[in-house]
Amino acid sequence: MKPNRPYNCAKCKGRTLDCGKSFCPILARSTSMFKVKDKIQNSMKQGEFFGSAPAPFVGRFGYPYVNVGILSPPEHLDNAWLLDAPNYWADNDYKIPQIVDCRSQLINSRFKQQINTFDSRFLELTQDVTLSKKPVDVEIKLKKDPYIQMTANPDVLPMGPTANLTKVDLADNPRIPRKIDKITNDTDLLAADGLNYLFHRGFDENYLSEILSVGTLGKKHNRKLVPTRWSITATDDTLCKSMLEKIRTYDNRTDYSAHFGGYLGNYYLILFFPDIWSYELFETYAGKSAWNPDGEIQTMTDFESYRGRTAYAENTVGGYYAARLAAAEKLFHMKRQGSVLCLRFITGEYAVPLGVWVVREAARKALKTKPIFFSSKELMLNYARLKIRKRFNLNLDLLLQKSRLLKEQKQQSKLSQFV
Repeated sequence: MKPNRPYNCAKCKGRTLDCGKSFCPILARSTSMFKVKDKIQNSMKQGEFFGSAPAPFVGRFGYPYVNVGILSPPEHLDNAWLLDAPNYWADNDYKIPQIVDCRSQLINSRFKQQINTFDSRFLELTQDVTLSKKPVDVEIKLKKDPYIQMTANPDVLPMGPTANLTKVDLADNPRIPRKIDKITNDTDLLAADGLNYLFHRGFDENYLSEILSVGTLGKKHNRKLVPTRWSITATDDTLCKSMLEKIRTYDNRTDYSAHFGGYLGNYYLILFFPDIWSYELFETYAGKSAWNPDGEIQTMTDFESYRGRTAYAENTVGGYYAARLAAAEKLFHMKRQGSVLCLRFITGEYAVPLGVWVVREAARKALKTKPIFFSSKELMLNYARLKIRKRFNLNLDLLLQKSRLLKEQKQQSKLSQFV
């Protein structure tokens, strides 16, 4: 291992690991690209290939005319489901190079589609691929050879090469679960009701956001394509709001408690207060990274009170809704109400953006750790200060003094005061 020196990938270009990291994000992506390039050359003939498609992708540029893609490796894979399995990756502690390697294999075979138009055979087959429980084998013909580049984004999962689609056929029958078939064929059911019905019957939010994105949920005349980036946040928000309706009716005599944990360089300190529902997220860059090469402390925050938000969380964007879903799940299963202060610390370990699912799974991992209980708010906040100072060498008071949640707790009168 090289000594720890200032992180500067633009200078190093992956040659030396002078940054002190255990892997180079540039090499991780380029190595994966070379692998998929070899597979394309070996498997594709005149723009045609046979592969196992596990997922779709709906772009947002050009809205309401968007690119819709079938994501597939350029070959049949018995384990193609692993290429689109964020919950499995988190449960099995996949590392960034492994995830990059998985996603870089997926060719985005895309076509243009108006969001309210459903008379396209390409779209119909994309919906079949999306609804299927297992990846569907497809025969694909492209206009040109795929453009070899891996795209990475803080909101959506990365993908591999891209090319325009000219022909697609299914080589086997999609296996659509009965409950999915029931909900997607019910054209009188609201999309929100469909999402909640399926979520509480074991279908994960990644799958649900995909079936929402390809226009298979909701009332008949309201159905439309939803860009993948938007459908992820819409799914997190919808599922959380449904749970919050119940949470607001629960007893708010929770304990002062703290959880700490994380995943892929995203760490959470999540504090629960015995109070009515409110939620606040702070996102802090706590080290050198691709987004923060100088290592400056940067913090963003959003808040909601008991009644929730009426506007989009512009500062912390999709991460706000992903972490809020994890916190709501915890309270929902505990059958308790409470206020939640969620502190996210993004370190240089998170060297490649992999999508907002990382936020959700990092928060869930934190909440699975054994909680530490406190007899008072002051003791819990003192613990938080010491924990963050020791772990990240940060002064937590810089965040706490900006907290609307703590300010409202201090100023809000409690019913118990008048008993």
